[in-house]
Amino acid sequence: MYILGISCYYHDSSATLLKDGKIVAAVHEERFTRKKHDSSFPINSIKFCLKSQNITIKDISHIGFYEKPFLKFERILHSHLEMFPKSLKTFLSSIPSWINKKLRIIKTIRKQLGYKGDVMFIEHHLAHAASSFLISPFKESAILTVDGVGEWTTTAFGKGKGNNIELIKEIKFPHSVGLLYSTITAYLGFSVNNSEYKIMGLGAYGNMNKKNNEYYDKLKKIVDVKDDGSFRFDMSYFKYHYSDKMPSRKLCKLLEGPVRNPESKITQKHKDIAAALQMLTEDILTKILNHVHKETKCKNIVLSGGVALNSVFNGKILRKTKFKKVWINPDPGDG
Repeated sequence: MYILGISCYYHDSSATLLKDGKIVAAVHEERFTRKKHDSSFPINSIKFCLKSQNITIKDISHIGFYEKPFLKFERILHSHLEMFPKSLKTFLSSIPSWINKKLRIIKTIRKQLGYKGDVMFIEHHLAHAASSFLISPFKESAILTVDGVGEWTTTAFGKGKGNNIELIKEIKFPHSVGLLYSTITAYLGFSVNNSEYKIMGLGAYGNMNKKNNEYYDKLKKIVDVKDDGSFRFDMSYFKYHYSDKMPSRKLCKLLEGPVRNPESKITQKHKDIAAALQMLTEDILTKILNHVHKETKCKNIVLSGGVALNSVFNGKILRKTKFKKVWINPDPGDG
């Protein structure tokens, strides 16, 4: 039996083909279009997967999609209505693509592929959890998923055993470690959903001593973190929940300056802010993981979601938590 998995319309569009439960082909659309983080319908990736096995779309038993579009649309509508009239401009610019494309994924699949079978929509963080746990070496493991946002969820943890996955608790939008990281990425003049890894690297050149980095204390003011790792943001420092911009004027004032011009010089201040962000992110993730260990009683942990690409923190998990073994999908993001 063949199952085709598809992701598209946000970033890193891709396709993966399974044969009797085993991955036999997987590829990003950007490999064919040469557009980095291509978000278009992955027609080239799908054709590649089918050709690799010498099959046609008629041989596909099921197609899985990496999120639930209507649930995601509900969140977007809710956010825009809640922040009206500030959100009007972004609302008017984003709605056409939802009506004409993103909510019509089944129609697109039928038209582009000639597929007549079932299309299954998987909650985004469950897809993240499955993409790591089901191909991990563990028969039983705790699972943590952290990214910008799926439909509503931004952080979730649970447990996997055999081929069963249960997500136990979650944190919902707009409170998001991934979006915090992206907001500071934007503030430092780098591209969102693309250059967060540069900020992670930039932090190594900043002051990594919490007591001597003034921006660490400043960033701590915008997020309330509990002992179990749960957190809430002061949303007055952000604009991403109603705008196509991320840092607010209040955040710029807190960090003592405007958003950096991408072509301007990177100063020690920028490096220290990147370092402060990395330290705060590690604080939050460490608390979450220690709580996950306490709740699940597992010795193994798998991570997924875009934040799992933070390799600087990943290298510290065994040292900072009680987990004995860690496994992370080589492509833990949306591909």
